[in-house]
Amino acid sequence: MAEPKTKYDRQLRIWGEQGQTALEKASICLLNCGPTGSETLKNLVLGGVGSITVIDGSKVELGDLGNNFMVDESSVGKSKAKCVCQFLQELNDAVKAKFIEEYPEALIETNPSFFSQFTLVVATQLVEDSMVKLDRICREANVILVFARSYGLTGLVRISLKEHTVIESKPEHFLDDLRLNNPWPELRGFAETIDLDVTDPVAHKHIPYVLILVKMAEEWSKSHDGKLPSTREEKKEFKEHIKARMTALDEDNYKEAIEASFKVFAPRGISSDLQQLIGDRFVEVDSSSSDFWVMVAALKEFIENEGGGEAPLEGSIPDMTSSTEHYVCLQKLYQAKAEADFLVIEQRVRTILKRIGRDPNSISKTTIKSFCKNARKLKVCRFRLVEDEFNSPVLPELQKYLTDEDYSVAGGFYILLRAVDRFAANYNSFPGQFDGVMDEDISRLKTTAVGLLNDLGCNGVTLTEDLINEMCRFGAAELHAVAAFIGGIASQEVIKLITRQFVPLSGTFIFNGIDHKSQLLSL
Repeated sequence: MAEPKTKYDRQLRIWGEQGQTALEKASICLLNCGPTGSETLKNLVLGGVGSITVIDGSKVELGDLGNNFMVDESSVGKSKAKCVCQFLQELNDAVKAKFIEEYPEALIETNPSFFSQFTLVVATQLVEDSMVKLDRICREANVILVFARSYGLTGLVRISLKEHTVIESKPEHFLDDLRLNNPWPELRGFAETIDLDVTDPVAHKHIPYVLILVKMAEEWSKSHDGKLPSTREEKKEFKEHIKARMTALDEDNYKEAIEASFKVFAPRGISSDLQQLIGDRFVEVDSSSSDFWVMVAALKEFIENEGGGEAPLEGSIPDMTSSTEHYVCLQKLYQAKAEADFLVIEQRVRTILKRIGRDPNSISKTTIKSFCKNARKLKVCRFRLVEDEFNSPVLPELQKYLTDEDYSVAGGFYILLRAVDRFAANYNSFPGQFDGVMDEDISRLKTTAVGLLNDLGCNGVTLTEDLINEMCRFGAAELHAVAAFIGGIASQEVIKLITRQFVPLSGTFIFNGIDHKSQLLSL
């Protein structure tokens, strides 16, 4: 067996050793191992989760060979859970794999406490009634739940848990933390030792842009009542001032300063997202608070005191044109400030832990350090109970989705995926599942969908005939291509949730295979 370090080399570059460790500790339960479930689990087994439990009561039929790569002719008539489990085990022998030959619906009804042993449950191809019951069970037990469903050319993924907090949200584009608009004393002091009018041309073109901007911003605010450029005109004028300081055309440092001047115009202090976070009711911590909220409480105190309205400094600086000497000095300045901020927050965390009666050292230095580094990027996701969304979705949003041209197909599929479950509850089969009754099923599904829309308060909204016909034509088939895609999305979400890195989908993800569009509905 390959060493895990080389075996998982590619993914370690994305989520690091901590992320991999979290995956290796996770135990995952899969409900129903048709193509959607099998494809989801395949990605997680290859990624190296700790253990999997496959739950499915059905036997492999000939039809399964056409949409599931994890069963073959020799599997026909055998337990589907057993066959899929064996196949998955072969993909990665480091994963503990087991199966239970039972229908998930029965388990949900008769043995709800069964689910509390898992880190996360992936529930595939469940109808509404079972979704609602399982959601309640998992909420009670604090188990993360991910729903995934493929249905003809459409499908959905929906996460459900009370709260998910992320320190390493890893946004793609984020403004670096240079404090050019609000330099701390040491940075300002260093900038004061630099002369922008130095006569030596080599020295002039090697002043790092950070220092140019700190000095120019200081100069500007002195002559503008302590304010920085805010209007379009002022910003233009500020850039002209920088340009005027150039003594030669090839001065890259000044070009960089002009390009980065927007960093001076950014408002001082913390973002509205962070403002909202430190104003959250969970900031009032007690002995049952999670480590995340204890650190947020410390962060709030820091911002209001030592931080002077700013979050702790991140401490890294980008590449820039500079003399080595200046760059190293800057690097040390930023690192020292970040370290000092971290020590203050660490002390505050320890004090808070003591106050709420917990071991002051129960949160590691590494965790606090990572928290400080990511303080401006923290994310909290909260998910509505599926039952609440189903009974009372956010009406203005739902109406927008159903009538807005960009969203109407996704909105329509969302309603129809629920309508087919109502249909099945009434008629014991899905629309179009059996030959010969297509026309009757179309009109029945239409009536069911209209009834559902009325119950939700969307009277007068109609779904297109085409969409209703398509939904019947699907006949509840699980197409492999759609299942592989939905399984890909679901497994990606599972990895985000377990590693606590990146931001999971908030809302219901709808795949529309007719137009090849994916959309997120927040209801």
